[in-house]
Amino acid sequence: MIICHNDRTPMKFEPSDLYSRLLVSDDDIDSLEIVPLGGPDGAEEPLELPSELAILPIRQTVLFPGMVIPVTVVRQKAIRLVKKIYRNSDINLRILGAVTQAKPNKEDPSAEDLYNVGTVAQILKMITLPDGNVTIIVQGRQRFEIKSIVSEDPYITAAVQAIEDVFGSASKKESKALLQSLRDGAHKIMKLNPEIPQEARIALDNIESPIFLIHFLSSNINVDVTDKQKLLEERNGHKQANLLLQYMMRDIEMLELKREIQSKASSDIDQQQRDYFLRQQIKVLHDELGMDSPERDLDELRLKASLKSWTPAIQAHFDKELSKLQRINPMAPEYPVTMNYLETMVDLPWGEYSKDNFDLNRAQKVLDTDHFGLEKVKERIIEYLAVLKLKGNLKAPILCLYGPPGVGKTSLGKSVAKALNRQYIRMALGGVHDEAEIRGHRKTYIGAMPGKIIQNIKKAGTANPVFILDEIDKVSSDFRGDPSSALLEVLDPEQNASFTDNYLEVEYDLSQVLFIATANSLETIHPALRDRMEIIEMTGYTIEEKLQIAKKYLVPKQRKDHGLKATDIRIDDAALLKIIEGYTRESGVRNLEQKVGTVVRKIAKSVAMEEDYVKSVKADHIEKHLGAEIFDKDLYQDNDFAGVVTGLAWTSVGGEILFIETSLSRGKGNLTLSGQLGDVMKESAVAALSYLKANADRLGIDYRVFNHYDLHVHVPAGAVPKDGPSAGVTMATSMASIFTQRKVKPYIAMTGEITLRGKVLPVGGVKEKILAARRAGVKEIILCVKNRKDVEEVPANYIKDLSFHYVDQVDEVLKIALLPEKVKNAMTFVFPAEKKDTEQEDPMKVVTV
Repeated sequence: MIICHNDRTPMKFEPSDLYSRLLVSDDDIDSLEIVPLGGPDGAEEPLELPSELAILPIRQTVLFPGMVIPVTVVRQKAIRLVKKIYRNSDINLRILGAVTQAKPNKEDPSAEDLYNVGTVAQILKMITLPDGNVTIIVQGRQRFEIKSIVSEDPYITAAVQAIEDVFGSASKKESKALLQSLRDGAHKIMKLNPEIPQEARIALDNIESPIFLIHFLSSNINVDVTDKQKLLEERNGHKQANLLLQYMMRDIEMLELKREIQSKASSDIDQQQRDYFLRQQIKVLHDELGMDSPERDLDELRLKASLKSWTPAIQAHFDKELSKLQRINPMAPEYPVTMNYLETMVDLPWGEYSKDNFDLNRAQKVLDTDHFGLEKVKERIIEYLAVLKLKGNLKAPILCLYGPPGVGKTSLGKSVAKALNRQYIRMALGGVHDEAEIRGHRKTYIGAMPGKIIQNIKKAGTANPVFILDEIDKVSSDFRGDPSSALLEVLDPEQNASFTDNYLEVEYDLSQVLFIATANSLETIHPALRDRMEIIEMTGYTIEEKLQIAKKYLVPKQRKDHGLKATDIRIDDAALLKIIEGYTRESGVRNLEQKVGTVVRKIAKSVAMEEDYVKSVKADHIEKHLGAEIFDKDLYQDNDFAGVVTGLAWTSVGGEILFIETSLSRGKGNLTLSGQLGDVMKESAVAALSYLKANADRLGIDYRVFNHYDLHVHVPAGAVPKDGPSAGVTMATSMASIFTQRKVKPYIAMTGEITLRGKVLPVGGVKEKILAARRAGVKEIILCVKNRKDVEEVPANYIKDLSFHYVDQVDEVLKIALLPEKVKNAMTFVFPAEKKDTEQEDPMKVVTV
């Protein structure tokens, strides 16, 4: 124990305290010299204060005269100052000014960052610590005021003026009462705070000097540094004592309030300790058995819930369910049901959004890199991004990509997510027939779970993913409900901000989710559901587009997937074109990718077996790899027969040409249709025949042919089903040709529907039909005048070799398509002689048309 005599007052410091604070040894402590402030008579030794004093900034503490405190010095500038001062052999010269920082967080304080009043500190001992820092033990000697700053480099030096300690001019009786109040307050604090050691009471009782008593209590009072600085700056001892007494009374009130609170809570401590002890035993048992304790689960739920940005209503609902869970026995069957429900709530992303990437050029580049063509779809996505960038917030539209299989509807959704920098979710709706798949089950049912919408949002971890509703046209319904009706709320931008899942029971905001639905057909989609979506049609790829897709995407992808290098295989354009036309018949590119993969596998086998092979695959090599061609290419076939017309048709695998053949035979005017025609094409044939009968005289057709000859219309190939509303003009032209025996103009094709009045109606699939005609060698195409806008959307390089005739009436079609001369070996019509009322029937009369 080290005893410092200060004004004949013994002060104690335990060596263990110095060990922990200074990291010094016993030898260092024993050699520590404490210089008393007072002489044998109790008078303070005068300290000769120089006019200029080196300043040591200190943080989080205030040094008062007479106090001995350790100070750890870590700043290099301060370390150099301390070492320089400590080199003086005269201990009376080892002095510096200890001034508290007004800004304690500043690492390199200037004079402006210090208070104006400090204490002269005499360095009693300096210890160098293992980490290079220095700890000094200083003793406060006298207060001073900074008058001016002399210099700040290499350390702060200031011109100072001493502050004399004066107790004040109060009466002796008043001063005695004030000092006694300070002592009583200090004793009361010691009584209320059991952490204060007993030695402090002894030291307090032995202090006689009023000034030192004030400094001693000011140094040890439990107040902020700013309040201690106020006590240090107060020059009048009487005022300083009153301010100190205020602080002590405030501290006494806080300690009494604390004891009162502890006293009120003490009655429950025994029961709480018992409960706590039992819970700890249960916790240990759970840990030994490898089981999670209920308390730990509840704590985790509370922690996760505290991080959620819930509305007050949702927070109240969660707190209610959590309170209910606390009252349930963990072994009860209701416990895991409620636990699963609460875990679902805290695992959902409530208001947690990923940041959209508004770089439109990057988004365009991503879409162009992943997909060839599809310009309308890409333009719509860029428009959405542009509006979102300008407005900052936009209710996500509901897009529906409609088109045949394999055209890239689903993969386009993934590219959109990549362009937006959002999470990607795909939900397959094919075969879904239970409403609970969308809305979830009531949580009271056994095995209840949220709907797939909420499940996938939870899996994504953000509340604004790109959500692909795949095959929405294949949703079915049964006695368990209609999922299409459940999707009405999900896909309505005006309602999905408050979507309610049956399991979740609270509203969840889906307005920021970008829903993209895909469908192969619009007919099977619920009308109300279709009305909520923005339909974007994705037509099949043309032969030219398939060629580019194969070159840019499919061949590199298959080569990479099969472990080949770019130098191992090369498939030229002619070979790819042969695969497209001879081995695939589809709108998309799925089968094309499979055929390309077959070719690449053949090459991969040769590479793996180190066989000799041809690296450049040409059209002649395709049959070796894939066998004989599966599909025949339809080409225009010129002929000299009447009644044969080339038509254009749209199929799910693209455009095609077809030939309509008509023949006449002796009969009773019957009409025969063959070639597996659908109802629409049959009705087109009947309408065409009716129009020709009604306008026979004007068209140069002998009316008798309709009653004495049977008409047979055939559309090869007979094994392929055909239907559609675009064969009317073709059938009318074919019938007019056979009835008039006039040849059809070579290299011409047509498409369009007709009415009984002879008006030509527009049809769809114009782009695919035009490209099919071009591939077949057709040079002229007849279209409805209203289809002109569709031709203008076709790239110019696809139609540069074609000429178009836009018509409004069937008469115009016949004028363009039928040549004036008859075909070779024109048919001779034979009609029976007309019966007269007074004569018998004449023999057969031959009429040549």
